[in-house]
Amino acid sequence: MSDNADVKEKIRSYILQEFLPGEDASNLKDDTPLTSSGILDSVSTLKLVRYVEDTYDLIVEAHEASSDFDKLEDIVAMIARKAK
Repeated sequence: MSDNADVKEKIRSYILQEFLPGEDASNLKDDTPLTSSGILDSVSTLKLVRYVEDTYDLIVEAHEASSDFDKLEDIVAMIARKAK
C-alpha cells in the first residue's frame, strides 16, 4: 500500500477532478469539510466511497461513509486503519 501522503494526494486529485473541476488544489485542505460545506452530497459521497473501495481494495461500511468521509484527513486515516 502507498504511504499516507500518496493516498492523500490521489484522493485529493480525484475529488478535485470529479467534484471541483477547475478548483485550485491548494484550496482543498486536509481538513476542509467535504459534506458539511456542500462539496459532497449523498450521491457524490457514494461515488467517492466506490472509488476508495475499488482503488484500495477494501470495504467501507455504511457508518464509515458518514463518519469518515467529511475530511480528506479522515478518509486517509480510515484507509490506513483498514489496510492493516
